[in-house]
Amino acid sequence: MYYKDLQAARDMLTGPGGDFEIIETEILGHRIRDYKNGPNSIRDIWLSTAQFADRDYLVFQDERITYGEAHRIVNSVAGWLFEQNVRPGDRVAIAMRNYPEWMLIYWACTSIGVAVVGMNAWWTEPEMAYGINDAQPKLIFVDPERLARIQNNSDIKTPPGLIAVRADQKVSGTTDWNDIIQTDRDLPSVEIDPDSDACIFYTSGTTGFPKGAQLTHRGCVANLINMQYAAASAMLAVQSATGVEPPANLPVPVALITTPLFHVTANNCGAYRVTAVGGTMVLMYRWDAGEALRLIERERITSAGGVPVMGRELINHPDFEKTDTSSLMAVPCGGAQVPPDQVQQIDDKFEVARPGTGYGMTETCGIITSVAGDFFVDKPDSAGPVMPNFEVKCVDDSDQEVPQGELGEVWVRGSSVIKGYINRPEATAESITDGWLHTGDIGRLDEHGFLYLVDRKKDMVLRGGENIYCVEVEAAIYHHDAVAECCVFGVPDERLGEEVGVAIYCKPGSSLSTDELKAHCAERLAKFKIPTFVWFSDAPFPRNASGKFLKREVREGLIETV
Repeated sequence: MYYKDLQAARDMLTGPGGDFEIIETEILGHRIRDYKNGPNSIRDIWLSTAQFADRDYLVFQDERITYGEAHRIVNSVAGWLFEQNVRPGDRVAIAMRNYPEWMLIYWACTSIGVAVVGMNAWWTEPEMAYGINDAQPKLIFVDPERLARIQNNSDIKTPPGLIAVRADQKVSGTTDWNDIIQTDRDLPSVEIDPDSDACIFYTSGTTGFPKGAQLTHRGCVANLINMQYAAASAMLAVQSATGVEPPANLPVPVALITTPLFHVTANNCGAYRVTAVGGTMVLMYRWDAGEALRLIERERITSAGGVPVMGRELINHPDFEKTDTSSLMAVPCGGAQVPPDQVQQIDDKFEVARPGTGYGMTETCGIITSVAGDFFVDKPDSAGPVMPNFEVKCVDDSDQEVPQGELGEVWVRGSSVIKGYINRPEATAESITDGWLHTGDIGRLDEHGFLYLVDRKKDMVLRGGENIYCVEVEAAIYHHDAVAECCVFGVPDERLGEEVGVAIYCKPGSSLSTDELKAHCAERLAKFKIPTFVWFSDAPFPRNASGKFLKREVREGLIETV
């Protein structure tokens, strides 16, 4: 393989005068790697797309919005926000499905220095109230389904203004979206600090509550450049090794967006990459492999990915063989490790498309590593090489770096690392040390700089790309009066990677059924966090000397019964 050529491409592209030149700069009190020539803010990225006015930008069902129309709407919304006295540094929330309005609101806010709070569309009423109370947005753009969970929610301490999007009729106590966009306005002129918050995306919390991660303009811009670098370096390495010139005119990207826009996978990695080059984003109401195949053929999709289960469902769907997928150039899968056999299946099954993946986190504004094509097929169990704006090391339990090839917790430092968590200084200090982010993942680096992930240090379930902290589910379950002890853990699942399982010991004299437990959880947790597997114990759980449950023993004894 062309690993020497890949390193040579990296040296050339990131060295002095290179297209992706890396420098060290002072960021939030630390000397950090960053790109020398990147845009100053997200506003600059969005403004640069005005040149694509006649191209289709957003496609949803039978709706099509061009870049020209998108800019008109973004300007109108941004101007309206200024009329409502929303200013740089304020927060505005979005609580809706992947409708086209999601992206338009996002660009409107970030283009005037207003931080977007991406609310998980699956959150229940208590979870919505928690997020609103934590982030304290001035306004929330909300679709009808989410509106029902927010309006008149007595747990919200200071109700923000509500803008109803896609409502069939005017809703009392809200501003209608159509009333905002029917007036043309100019985009307000603002100066944006690159280290100011661009968005607040929530991650599951180790203390039972989600944490609002502060993604900065600098971090989001660097993530876009990382993706551009990953493609450029791989292409240059293959060209250098084989002498084969890349196609002179690559097609304009048309990407099928399959995962929620309130996550970095769809937003920072999908939307940014496509938007920056004037590509088209095709949105789905919900994931359905058959519908995805229909859209791939109809829209001539060039990239269709998501979490690994989506890639597997595409190639296993009964309509796959009779669908024209020849437009596809890439089938990237992320949010969870791609099984090695699936890497080869994607490479074999598609006429042109190559497999790809990336490893990243909300806390890094997107990817830490990226790998695709020949390099991924050759190392299908790897997460790929680390991006240039990151330093990386694997550390032992004493926080000492281990030698290359040995296992340790992966720590990264670079311009894409978040500023911290809002209202959570203790959690920030626990997760970031001298600029180094503790990922909670156990891995190793090989001689080519490729990262391999083998385990998780955090007590977490990874279900279909969604991080679920066990303690968050346990906290909800303990609200039931019948529960004396509970242990939540991951249960292997071929389709989603893991499902949530729980073992419960009830208080003496109390009883609880599986259906009662799930109904209890449904009132407090988003649907994807509700345990699929439930076991009841006749005795208290085994504990260690410090009184903690021996969760591994409990788990191993039960998952054998699945």
